[in-house]
Amino acid sequence: MMLSPTSEVCPASRREIDAASFVLSLRSRGIRDTSVLGAMERVPRELFAPRRFADLARSDMSLPLPYGQTMTAPSVVATMLAALGAKEGHQILEIGTGSGYVAAILARLGCHVTTIERYRSLAEEARIRFALAGLDHLIDLTVGDGVASPPPHEGFDRVLLNGALPAIPSTLTSSLAPGGRLVGAILVDGLPRLLKVERAEDGGLSHVLGGSLRIAPLVRSASTPSEA
Repeated sequence: MMLSPTSEVCPASRREIDAASFVLSLRSRGIRDTSVLGAMERVPRELFAPRRFADLARSDMSLPLPYGQTMTAPSVVATMLAALGAKEGHQILEIGTGSGYVAAILARLGCHVTTIERYRSLAEEARIRFALAGLDHLIDLTVGDGVASPPPHEGFDRVLLNGALPAIPSTLTSSLAPGGRLVGAILVDGLPRLLKVERAEDGGLSHVLGGSLRIAPLVRSASTPSEA
């Protein structure tokens, strides 16, 4: 049946329309990874956005979080996840949980996510959102400084840094399994640029510097570990 101009769209249909429009807007910005786009379509950003900014959740813009943190713009998230190349079954280490949105997308991709957040209240809110999204069984969240003290595990398939650093600590690259990949942003002349680090089967590391990113600095502790 055709809808008349005055016909009402049910809430479920409206959500589906908004999600499809959201993905189309990302495609128009050059995002082509269909698995990432599909996961982003199925994770409602408005669930993870601060309530007062829920009406802006489907816009391609960063949103403020408590403690001066930032919910990264969707196109930047999609760019980083496309570079990460996460696959179903991968073990992922995420540094900087924030609102939990990126971890939820990774979980929707079928990954098991270990995510670390420095601020306890942000972590507690993210846990609630993971449960509401039905993804909490795929996400292990801890409170701490993931840059200085990542989990004592050297078998992560992927490591994602949700922020920019002056250099990548060896504590993080050592967490990569052979064939693993780290994606984050590194500051070059004061501006963040995409960085991809891959660990070869023999343990060697390769670094590939990409384009500029609109992403906030990653907060870290006063004590700085050695850099890779």
